Amino acid sequence: MKGDLHVDFLVIGGGFTGCSAALAASEAGASVALLEAHSIGHGGSGRNVGLVNAGLWLPPDEVESVMGAEVGQALNHALAGAPDEVFDLIARHGIQCEATRNGTLHLAHAPRGLRDLEMRLAQQEARQAPVALLDAAETARRTGTNAYHGALHDRRAGTVQPLAYVQGLARAAQDAGAEIFTESPVKALAHDGRLWHATTAHGTVRAKNCLLATNAYHLGIDGVQEARSAQVSFFQLATEPLPKRIGETILAGGEGCWDTALIMSSLRRDTAGRLIFGAMGNPEGLGHAVHRAWALKALTRLYPALEGQEIAHFWVGNIAMTSDHVPKAIRFGPNAMSLMGFSGRGIAPGTRLGRLAAAAVLSGSDQDLPLPVLEQYSERFCGTRTAYYESGARLIHMADRVLG
Repeated sequence: MKGDLHVDFLVIGGGFTGCSAALAASEAGASVALLEAHSIGHGGSGRNVGLVNAGLWLPPDEVESVMGAEVGQALNHALAGAPDEVFDLIARHGIQCEATRNGTLHLAHAPRGLRDLEMRLAQQEARQAPVALLDAAETARRTGTNAYHGALHDRRAGTVQPLAYVQGLARAAQDAGAEIFTESPVKALAHDGRLWHATTAHGTVRAKNCLLATNAYHLGIDGVQEARSAQVSFFQLATEPLPKRIGETILAGGEGCWDTALIMSSLRRDTAGRLIFGAMGNPEGLGHAVHRAWALKALTRLYPALEGQEIAHFWVGNIAMTSDHVPKAIRFGPNAMSLMGFSGRGIAPGTRLGRLAAAAVLSGSDQDLPLPVLEQYSERFCGTRTAYYESGARLIHMADRVLG
């Protein structure tokens, strides 16, 4: 951005959370400016797996145990319906993002994984969720591989092309009146007793209300104490569009998948016919050869017909992983809030919580936000936990290549 601007609501960060909040605030009649350091979806949102899941990674009983029954129930309820909000926004704003709502499959990678899914099934059924446990034969029919012991199918869920979805949210926010500025990193943020002042290299935005939505891609802003958590890397590769004779046997129903392994993997098809496969681990630097070689071997072990298939794209993104795997809302000043720590569940929770946070900041009331609002948040040993996740992923992938 260039020059000076005065708005009601300032959003810093152009991912799912920030763009969703900008859209909600604009629709509520507020004047809005969104500042993004790079391009819309540059961070974890554009690098996402693309699964629009209900709830968090934690099973709902554990969410309530971590947060307390009343608060946990409110968060579970809010996020159970979050996919509805995502697909409603897509339909209402005509967002072209390969939206497919045929559910997702949580795949049992081993017998103990199937026991975990049985536990999750019982908890979801107790909440009247539309889920079903599939046996190994039905799972093989849907996925096209015999590698899994069963799967939990959640009909609430679906898939999107994540970068196209977040870009669509940004366009919808602009159509509603928001001003969006890319390549505009915020250097400093300060409150003068009345307004927030966000300083960029070429101008300043003044606003009564502010939402910080930089999550795992926070670059550091003078005047703001960063909320710290571990950073987990997740890489993905995409094949070239598969020949019809192969493609029609793999995820023919259009479900997106992830498995129960400690070092999780994911699978999704896109409308061009590519298979997109991902896993935890950082393939940059020392991890490149290990993770890439493991991924190619794992993919052909799942689908032998893909032996020799060309890999068209390979990329990595970062996840802000809180120690309890629950997102955090932090009030870092007057009429100002930060949302972070989605722990690998960015699309639906980010969309819903971004909209609810916008309403909370603008109204001055946290009553409808299903998260406790903290005054500050910073975890200890973040670097150690980040190294633990990466070294664990690397060791498991090395061992799997040798023994598998």
